[in-house]
Amino acid sequence: QVQPVESGGGLVKAGRSLKLSCTASKRPTDIRTMAWYRQIPGTQRELVAAITPQVGQPPKYEYSDPVKGRFTISTTDDKRTWYLQMDSLKPEDTAAYYCHLVLGRWSGSRGTYWGQGTQVTVSS
Repeated sequence: QVQPVESGGGLVKAGRSLKLSCTASKRPTDIRTMAWYRQIPGTQRELVAAITPQVGQPPKYEYSDPVKGRFTISTTDDKRTWYLQMDSLKPEDTAAYYCHLVLGRWSGSRGTYWGQGTQVTVSS
């Protein structure tokens, strides 16, 4: 088992920045995807940003349209921690944010893992 744990949420005014962190309980291997999702009560969890490693190529970065140009996903070299830098925050970014990790069979911990969630509230 590889349990991710988020930190860094909070209350911030519109236009300001916030950085979320997610650290796995142990160094993950055979990573398929490292990502951030968010969920507003009463709605489905939606993808915010993701990194997908590619063999022999740079990793693929993906962002949802509402956050493109404002949010940046990154990771440490050992891939144990990944971040979501959120700039120019808007009230509509208010949500619970979840980190997400997908591991392949060579990891010895094949499966999908979710963090417990961290609340981000952006005031106008």
